[in-house]
Amino acid sequence: MTTTTLTRPAISVKGLRKSFGDKLVLDGIDLTVAEGTIFSLLGPNGAGKTTMVQILSTLITADGGEMHVAGHALAKDPNAVRAAIGVTGQFSAVDNLLTGEENLRLMADLHHLGQPEGRRRAAALLAQFDLVDAAKKPVATYSGGMRRRLDLAMTLVGNPRLIFLDEPTSGLDPRSRRNMWQIIRHLVAEGVTIFLTTQQLEEADQLADRIAVLDHGRVVAEGTPEELKRRIAGGHIRLQFADAGALDSATHIFGALSRDDDALSLQVPSDGNVRSLKAVLDQLDRESIEVDSLSIHTPDLDDVFFAVTGHTNTQKDSQQ
Repeated sequence: MTTTTLTRPAISVKGLRKSFGDKLVLDGIDLTVAEGTIFSLLGPNGAGKTTMVQILSTLITADGGEMHVAGHALAKDPNAVRAAIGVTGQFSAVDNLLTGEENLRLMADLHHLGQPEGRRRAAALLAQFDLVDAAKKPVATYSGGMRRRLDLAMTLVGNPRLIFLDEPTSGLDPRSRRNMWQIIRHLVAEGVTIFLTTQQLEEADQLADRIAVLDHGRVVAEGTPEELKRRIAGGHIRLQFADAGALDSATHIFGALSRDDDALSLQVPSDGNVRSLKAVLDQLDRESIEVDSLSIHTPDLDDVFFAVTGHTNTQKDSQQ
C-alpha cells in the first residue's frame, strides 16, 4: 500500500446528485481524493459506482453538486478535465486487428503527438509494460493479462496524472492480477492518482489508501482499509483442543457462546492485537490448559462490506 504526504485534492466532490427519470442514483455525494494516492470505490450492484465514474470522467453530466477534477471545475471546463485524465474501462478498448504497437501509435495520433514523439512514446510504453516481444503481433493473439496491460498502456499515452480504473483485473489469473497490482503501485509512486472501482475486495485492501463504500446512492462508509476493519466487531481467537476435557476447562474460563464440540474448538472474542492474544494465552497457562492449535481472525473487507450494505460481496454494476 502506498503512503503519501500530499494533501492537494485530485478530485473534490460536494453534493453530487444524479437521477435517471424518477430513480435517484446518486444522492448528495461528498468525497475527496488526494493527489498521488489510490482511492477505491466499492458498492453492490446498482449502487451508483459506474454513474459516478461516468460523471467524473465527463461522459455524462450531473444533476447537481460541485466537482473539481485534476484542478478543473468539471461543469465549467470539461475539456481541461478530459485532457488531464485517463480512463481504463472494465472491457478492453484495444483493436484486435491491429498490433500492440499500432494500437499505441493510433492513440498517440489521437493525442496529436506527431510521428516521432508517437513512436518514442509507444516504444517506451511497450517496454514499461513488458510487451516488446508482442509489439508486432495482432492483439487478437494476446492473453487476457497482455490485453489489460496494453489497455492501461494506451491510457498512459497522454501522460494523465489521474486515471480512472474500472475493474482493471477482471478475468485475470492470480499471477496476472498481481502483476497489474505492481504496475498500479509503480504509477502511484511516480505521482499518478488512481480512482479504482473493483469487485475484488482483496484488491482494494491491497492497493487502496482510502476506500469509500457506496450503497443506494450514498457513501455509507469511508476510511483507510484498517480504519474500516476496526469498526467491525467479530474478531476472535479460535482455540483447538486435543480432547474434550481441555475444551471443557477452557469453556469454564471463556464461556460457551462459540463452542464447537465436534471440532473441539472454542472462539474467544478478540480484536487481534498482541495484548489480547497474550491475555488469552496467559489465562490458559495459569490453568495448565493445553491448546492443540490456535488461529486469529480479524474482520476483513468482506465483513465491512456486509456490515454496511447487507450484501456479502460486490457485484457488477449495472449502468446506473
